[in-house]
Amino acid sequence: MRIRLSRRWAALAAVGALLGGAGTFTAVASDGEAAVHREDRALAMPGAKIDTSFFTSGSGRRPAVLLGHGFGGSKDDVRAQAERLARDGYAVLTWTARGFGRSGGRIGLNDPAHEVKDVQRLIDWLAKRPEVRLDKAGDPRVGVTGASYGGAVSLLAAGYDPRVDAIAPQITYWNLADALFPDGVFKKLWAGIFFTTGSAGPAGPVPAEGTGEGTGTGEGTGAGEDTGTGEGAGEGAVTGGAGAPAGSGGPAAGGRDATAGPDGPGTAAKPGTAAEPGTAADPREAAGPGGPGAAPKATACGRFQPELCAMYERIAVTGVPDQAARALLEARSPSAVGHRVKVPTLIVQGRSDSLFPLGHADAMAGTIARNGAPVAVDWTAGGHDGGADEADRVQERVASWFDRYLKDDTGADPGPAFRVTRSGGVDSTDGRSTLRGATADRYPGLRAGTRTLPLAGPPQTFRNPAGANPPGISAVPGVGGGLSQLSTLGVGLSLDFPGQHARFDTRPLDAPLRITGTPTVRVRVASDSGTAVLFAKVYDVGPDGRRQVLPAQLVAPVRVDGARDGRTVELTLPAIDHEVAAGHRLRLVLAATDLGYASPAAPAAYTVALAGDGLSVPTAPAVRTQAAGLPWWVWGLPAGGALAAAALLLTARRRTAAPAPDPALADVPLVIDGLTKRYSRSADAYAVRDLSFRVEKGQVLGLLGPNGAGKTTTLRMLMGLITPDGGEIRVFGHAVRPGAPVLSRVGAFVEGAGFLPHLSGRENLELYWRATGRPAEDAHIDEALEIAGLGTALARAVRTYSQGMRQRLAIAQAMLGLPDLLILDEPTNGLDPPQIREMRDVMIRYAAGGRTVIVSSHLLAEVEQSCTHLVVMDRGRLVQAGPVAEITGNGDTLLVTTEGDLAEPLAEKAAALPGVASATRVDGGLLVRLDATGTPAALVAGLVRLDVPVTGVGPHRRLEDAFLTLIGGGPA
Repeated sequence: MRIRLSRRWAALAAVGALLGGAGTFTAVASDGEAAVHREDRALAMPGAKIDTSFFTSGSGRRPAVLLGHGFGGSKDDVRAQAERLARDGYAVLTWTARGFGRSGGRIGLNDPAHEVKDVQRLIDWLAKRPEVRLDKAGDPRVGVTGASYGGAVSLLAAGYDPRVDAIAPQITYWNLADALFPDGVFKKLWAGIFFTTGSAGPAGPVPAEGTGEGTGTGEGTGAGEDTGTGEGAGEGAVTGGAGAPAGSGGPAAGGRDATAGPDGPGTAAKPGTAAEPGTAADPREAAGPGGPGAAPKATACGRFQPELCAMYERIAVTGVPDQAARALLEARSPSAVGHRVKVPTLIVQGRSDSLFPLGHADAMAGTIARNGAPVAVDWTAGGHDGGADEADRVQERVASWFDRYLKDDTGADPGPAFRVTRSGGVDSTDGRSTLRGATADRYPGLRAGTRTLPLAGPPQTFRNPAGANPPGISAVPGVGGGLSQLSTLGVGLSLDFPGQHARFDTRPLDAPLRITGTPTVRVRVASDSGTAVLFAKVYDVGPDGRRQVLPAQLVAPVRVDGARDGRTVELTLPAIDHEVAAGHRLRLVLAATDLGYASPAAPAAYTVALAGDGLSVPTAPAVRTQAAGLPWWVWGLPAGGALAAAALLLTARRRTAAPAPDPALADVPLVIDGLTKRYSRSADAYAVRDLSFRVEKGQVLGLLGPNGAGKTTTLRMLMGLITPDGGEIRVFGHAVRPGAPVLSRVGAFVEGAGFLPHLSGRENLELYWRATGRPAEDAHIDEALEIAGLGTALARAVRTYSQGMRQRLAIAQAMLGLPDLLILDEPTNGLDPPQIREMRDVMIRYAAGGRTVIVSSHLLAEVEQSCTHLVVMDRGRLVQAGPVAEITGNGDTLLVTTEGDLAEPLAEKAAALPGVASATRVDGGLLVRLDATGTPAALVAGLVRLDVPVTGVGPHRRLEDAFLTLIGGGPA
């Protein structure tokens, strides 16, 4: 035992004096994956032991990655990502920050003197590891990443330690004072969550150094059942595995038990031993009943440093941030050292984030880019308020970023300079949002492509009520994830009380408008108290003027001082990425209260008037949907020109003179105006009558209607196969006539395809393409056949094919040549469910590249998932046209989900609320139908007053319901 211990001390000395305890060693491997080795160690820092895990896979030196966790979490939260990076060829070190999990010390909110110093010492430790690649002695090749709390420390590490080579901060802050005190207003709910989380004691302490010699065992966390062994070394018992309970190392053999401290057995053996040799422990970190080095005693603010605790309690009571509080938080913010961050930086920020909104990412990007470092910005669909999960995509991009800048792999793609994730509708099979990415070659900032929309409304006076109660509602931390996602579905749940707000509206929009960035507006504010606290928001208001949506549930607070005689201010509203449909309007609301923020307790009257030209909104025109990130085979799928052969056959037919092209429509795939077709030998029976609609680039348009609605007749006229009796069809500005040259830009599959039965599937497609006269390499036949999924049947005669096999071959034929406009009539007939899903994805991605797809189908669930827009026909006429969300979102039935099943008395009370026509208990919640006066916002407010444990609210109207209603087959 003595020999083993002496050898171990020699090894410990080789890795430096930071090592505060031995650790477990485990190897984790999944089927088909390389084993990942993990070492769990407690490293001694001044005043605290820090719980760490070190992950490697394979041999040789490789770059290192420090991976931080979020506030209130621990190293265990990022273990899966650490193992993934280790398999990708990195040495990954995770740690639990001070005051959390099994680490000691007090929470300093990334205090440079403590948490940031801890990271620098971790880099020192990495520099001594034989697995880590060095740039020079003491300088490892290292990147830092993490989300939220861990994201901020990555920025701070790059600002304080020049050895950091690349960073990837995620959903984090640039200036913590701006995050918690935006524009001088206290963000009380989020601040309360911060300090409540930190008030809870740690899950389990990391034992401090004891005395004597001994051994300890504990369970590791490797594969869920691994065990590890830790050896005591000179100073006493040490930790077992990462999953070992507190004190599991046991008393030192031949020595004495570790002294019991406030955090439990084993936390403090004797004064000062937790400090690094030769370094005095900071009294703020370690002064406790056991003396320096002992775990801190709990206070009203739990594990926070005393100055942070005092700051919070002071601001929480007054509700007004002071300069001392701002200075304290700013000193611990990345913005304090932003001028020193000069390494490649990938900034990932969430659009659904009322804690750290997109403005923080903008400030990061601007400062670091001015320092001359490469910067990329990625706006995800999620954030601290919840939203869609993009963890896999983000982790892949972080790995690629480090491949490029840590491994120096010039072939690695770090991704676009700017990317934003946008909603592509809802998958009706699982209720999840489908996502699409838009990119730009450079980050546009928050004010690119600004246009001004005139606002209308007289000066308005409203009041801040006594005690600021009842407050308006926007984002609600804890349940905000569900609320923010509903804004992408056309459902608004924000609440502004009458008499507590002013509002100003634009005119209805003539065309869709995509807002990307921060809107601004100038207003004049007067307050009888001299100070006004306002909450500015921009709503997307539907055509009926009642239904309004607050994008991402975001609001901009502002404190206006010196306003007794009136003061003109420019308001910067929240940064958003939101599309406003044609016919909708924007509404500026200035409210006196908001649930998430502190408003003055004293009553006051505010008067607000417009003071500028209107609402300025950024459009970021350079941000466009890109196809670069699609799988390789997608480019081989759209293969086109199914109509070219038909056009050749029709060239001998008599043609009528076509009108001149319309230059204004040159970029519009399809415009149908007054289209009419009578049945043969009938003067007053119409297959299609006075049909008009328009299709834009990038849309997937679903053409719906019952049998006999005129869908196929419309498509045949569109392709020039039959001649209309009236009206006009223009494709990219050219009038459609049989054999018109513009039809070469159209590919189609309508009412089946004809094949030569004695030829094989491959021979049929090759023969078809040769008939078009285009080069063989433009056809991508091999890729199309692979997508068709016919396997060995490709070599068989088509006469032996089943109906489903013929359908797949016909779809492949329709996509030969990448047509700009692709028309598919019942494309999923004969396909099995996996092939239907593949077809759906192909259509969405095809349109994302800037092309257009028109699909006619009876499978309403598939149309709802794959289409962005709809045209509904019945008996030859247009019933309704517009975005899918708008058509399906007109229902008056909402699904309210709750925690557990709702009691019958509560359901009865909900049914009696104003505006509620009926409320029915269902599994996990209520199905509520609103009457003509009811709104979702009023419903939520009523349910909250009844103490109904609401977890989510959403529309309960499927496309099938909307379709049946529109054609008269369901309830009106």
